[in-house]
Amino acid sequence: MNSRAKNLLFWVVVGLFMILLFNLFQVPNQPQEEEVMFSDFMTDLDRGEISKVTIRDSYISAIKRDGTRIRTYTVEYPDLVKVLRERKVQIEGKPPDENPWYITFLVTWGPFILFLGLWFFLMRQMQIGGNRALSFGKSRARMLTEDKKKVTFEDVAGIDEAKAEVVEIIEFLKDPQKFQKLGGRIPKGVLIIGPPGTGKTLLARAIAGEASVPFFNISGSDFVEMFVGVGASRVRDLFEQGRKHAPCIIFIDEIDAVGRLRGAGLGGGHDEREQTLNQLLVEMDGFETSEGVILVAATNRPDVLDPALLRPGRFDRQVMVSRPDIRGRVEILKVHTKKVPIDSDVKLELIARGTPGFSGADLENLVNEAALWAARLDKKVVELVDFENAKDKVLMGTERKSLVISEEEKRTTAYHEAGHALMAKLLPGADPVHKVTIIPRGSAMGMTMQLPLDDRHSYSREFLYTTLSILLGGRVAEELILKHITTGAGNDLERATDLARKMVCEWGMSEKLGPLTFGKKVEEIFLGRDIATRRDFSDQVALEIDHEVKRLVVDSYERTKRMLTEHIHTLKALAEALLEKEVLDSLEIDRIINQSSLVGEPAQV
Repeated sequence: MNSRAKNLLFWVVVGLFMILLFNLFQVPNQPQEEEVMFSDFMTDLDRGEISKVTIRDSYISAIKRDGTRIRTYTVEYPDLVKVLRERKVQIEGKPPDENPWYITFLVTWGPFILFLGLWFFLMRQMQIGGNRALSFGKSRARMLTEDKKKVTFEDVAGIDEAKAEVVEIIEFLKDPQKFQKLGGRIPKGVLIIGPPGTGKTLLARAIAGEASVPFFNISGSDFVEMFVGVGASRVRDLFEQGRKHAPCIIFIDEIDAVGRLRGAGLGGGHDEREQTLNQLLVEMDGFETSEGVILVAATNRPDVLDPALLRPGRFDRQVMVSRPDIRGRVEILKVHTKKVPIDSDVKLELIARGTPGFSGADLENLVNEAALWAARLDKKVVELVDFENAKDKVLMGTERKSLVISEEEKRTTAYHEAGHALMAKLLPGADPVHKVTIIPRGSAMGMTMQLPLDDRHSYSREFLYTTLSILLGGRVAEELILKHITTGAGNDLERATDLARKMVCEWGMSEKLGPLTFGKKVEEIFLGRDIATRRDFSDQVALEIDHEVKRLVVDSYERTKRMLTEHIHTLKALAEALLEKEVLDSLEIDRIINQSSLVGEPAQV
């Protein structure tokens, strides 16, 4: 009998019990009384047919001499009692109506019924699931059955190397002799590492879909409760279930919830979590080893995990799931567009080239936004323009066309964005300009979007100098054309200053200070991020760092000012085109620049 049928049966029994109590304590039915008018009552009284009356508030119950019972409502009649006495009628007075019988019943028997129901409930809970009401230490892992294993390796794309690693684990479980004949042993743990949205959990779901062995799924936060010792007890119960179903796979999602570095608690209040981690370490590689139980875990914070958890013998393999390259993005787009009707003109390679740095989750969101955009316009298929609009929405935010902007602010925004776009076009090695808009998107009044041609994993000093000049292009354009500066460049200046400080303090790109790093990051493990920088240099060096940061920003500012002054006519042409069209793509920007007949090479740093 399943749990739903048991619940239904329990409440049926409770209902029958309540009906039994109701019938047991029900007050006997009173004799029927006929409702009559007061005038008829007085007529019967004058005739001498009334033998007894009962007066309660404004109601009169009377018994005739023939035994008939009547009931009426009295009006204001002060002499009623006098008349009754004259007619020799027996008079009985009663106080106002008391509480109904069911109220008295609930007050008298309610606590007993409540206690009885609570006792039934606790007994039922203790019988289901092996003392479930008190089984806090039982594992909450869910074993996936065959009908729930919907995801396969065909649904996982763009991470071929990671997929090959886990495929080998499944092959080992299916045919261990193939690997053991040369002395190899089955890996005890696989740690899947990668940024958010890259497909770590999807890869684990694919393992569950492909493996023909039991698959247990649990989250790292499921081990930690308010009760002391619950986490360690659940770890023991989890591996005990695994040994019963060996060979099997146990998947722990977000393992950093229980696997963080020990001994770094704030105030020493993390003993319970450390006890859970200690039990996990023992179960993975202790005296009682779990043969045939493979632990697969996922995290995006491997830097906070305890070293004892990462050593060989526990997590033998660390599978890196990074952001996909252009080929991986094409494969991911193919997977997500299987159920989406797309136009024949849509080239997934073109979309993949225009989405560098996108993770698998980003690409899935892009396809979904494109489908929603096309559906909003009642289209039969998703066209390339829908993907472009979806990409703009994901990268730049939703357009806020309803925002009322004055002509002066609009003009300032146009020249600001034109300054960014023109510097990106003039400087060699800069990322190509994808689109420029002065329509407010998200929290920005305007935006210049650049998209690199290829995926970048490192940056040269020349590229960083170029980036500084592009960031300062908006402020310089305002100063040159409008003769005033606004707060619109606040974020640009913040990013430029932060970039210059990293060039000096982290990347050793200062000729004056040399190839050194300054300031060590202090990480509070349980806060999950860097919250401070420890100063490991003197006051004199700090002053030199400030001077170098200022020099980089100011030099880039002067360089930008010089270049925009030389091409001021092109700057004005771009701004006027933005004021007219509000949005310019790369082809329109190139056309405007070519029409301005630019001559000469841009100055170099």
